Amino acid sequence: MAGIEIFLEGFSKAFELILANDPGIQAITALSLRVSLTATLLGSAFGIPLGFLIGSHGFRGKSMVIAVVNTLMGIPPVVVGLVVYLLLSTAGPLGFLRILYTPEAMILAQIFLTFPVVCGITISSVLGLDKRLKETLQSLSAPKLWEAVILLRECRIGLLTAVMAAFGAAISEVGAIMMVGGNILGYTRALTTAIMLYTNTGEFALAIALGIILMLLAFGVNLTLTVIQVKHGKRR
Repeated sequence: MAGIEIFLEGFSKAFELILANDPGIQAITALSLRVSLTATLLGSAFGIPLGFLIGSHGFRGKSMVIAVVNTLMGIPPVVVGLVVYLLLSTAGPLGFLRILYTPEAMILAQIFLTFPVVCGITISSVLGLDKRLKETLQSLSAPKLWEAVILLRECRIGLLTAVMAAFGAAISEVGAIMMVGGNILGYTRALTTAIMLYTNTGEFALAIALGIILMLLAFGVNLTLTVIQVKHGKRR
């Protein structure tokens, strides 16, 4: 079958799967969303505060810390998968949790990927703020918490960008969740791992169909965040 015919069949199959409300596809899609959104939220919950602290305070070795965070932003998912696998394996320090090959292990692996992305972009956003704003707040002897809220509000566009970038990294990731999730049908099979499976077995049309669903999913979430980002940008 020619390449263009495979793509056309893939598009046709994608619409068939979407319209048919296939329970198997729904389960795979729901798991992908659950894992990626949870990992993004938890990565943001830790990454934004830490990124703010690093970006807004001066301390010895700050440049080295930022360089480490920036490096971790590009860490290969398979390396993360290997580390999390060793941590959760029976002989690992977290083996007692017994969550290897579960969605929880997939979420943990993706937190390691989303956290540095959110933290790194938050640092850049805070460093990009007008220094006069912080000096003004300090001159007013504003409480530290109030000062932090004002500064975070000023860089909210960057924070939304951080969340979008983290979600994009999570929803498109395959190496780490494959290693710690195992791609078990009906339990840990996500859209990306299913695409890889069907590609390896020569079911290209189905792989393309799942790829289209994955792209639509990512587009929908990012469109929502972009609308919020633009709306807040107009208020500035």
